[in-house]
Amino acid sequence: MVLVFVLAAGGAVAWYAASDPCGGDGCRPVDAAASAGPGSGEGSAADPGASVDPSASASASASASASAKPSASRTAGPATVAGGFPNAGNTGVPSGKQLKASGGIRVQKAGTVIDGMEFSGDISVEADNVTIQNVRVTTTGQWGIIQRQGVSGLVVKDSEIKGNGREQLQFGVINQGGMITIQRNEFAVLSDHISTNVGLIVDNYIHSPKFYPGDHIDGIQSNAGPGNGQTLIIRHNTIIIDYDQTAAIALFQDFGLQHSALIENNLLAGGGYTVYGGAGKYGKSHNIRVVNNVFSRQVYPKGGNFGPVAYWDNDGNGNEWSGNVWQDTKEPVTP
Repeated sequence: MVLVFVLAAGGAVAWYAASDPCGGDGCRPVDAAASAGPGSGEGSAADPGASVDPSASASASASASASAKPSASRTAGPATVAGGFPNAGNTGVPSGKQLKASGGIRVQKAGTVIDGMEFSGDISVEADNVTIQNVRVTTTGQWGIIQRQGVSGLVVKDSEIKGNGREQLQFGVINQGGMITIQRNEFAVLSDHISTNVGLIVDNYIHSPKFYPGDHIDGIQSNAGPGNGQTLIIRHNTIIIDYDQTAAIALFQDFGLQHSALIENNLLAGGGYTVYGGAGKYGKSHNIRVVNNVFSRQVYPKGGNFGPVAYWDNDGNGNEWSGNVWQDTKEPVTP
């Protein structure tokens, strides 16, 4: 049975079966325990049953410090999105979709579907196989959406995760658990847009970050390789970081060896270096493939402020850098 999340009368949170002809209009009782928790990022952080991964506060500082500055300088504006790549018109909440308002929530039922909502607080996912679709999250604090340790299968699609521009939102989506799929979303006005070591990240539009003192700015960040038999796939995203730190895509070794990642067919621009390639203190990275990506010079002449790539293990077993080109000249980008 698939459970669908709706906003019931009086602002209460309810679940109902997707096949239920009542459509959730009071046919099912409200699950008060699942709807408990304050919004604005405070409910998730205060949850005594969940521990926060060090990456939620360290934000990859060990590797990023080599190129990141204590303060960041922003360029005049983000790069133009090339045709065929994700942009504001083909990501985020579909035009005309009606949204119901809500504060922050905790999702504690496996298989829950959250659809057609506008959140002013965070979403804490504490159950397996949750789907979040057609939602807008505008909040502050440590994260907009978090998948907690010990759970897996979160899907976030066709949604918008943004800061308010006045107070910090550090992470758009942070994954402390297992498999995650992040597809056709728009991220903006925050610091670290996506943080995960495993999963599928495809067709997203990441742009217009917001710097606050002490931040590192990353489009997609991984702090160690995935678990055994798992992979991290970053495919066909537009990632524009119009600051001089840290990266559009960052494979760091803050908490473990980097391995088993595919970075393919993305439009990438900006950052200190546009890509951090996985080299680091835990050993030689391996099975990392960076292939067929387009690097833009529209933010910085070198792609990133310092260059297109850093920390790349060219001789790592199974590592591949091929087919990566500059957007303007179609010449190869070399590590």
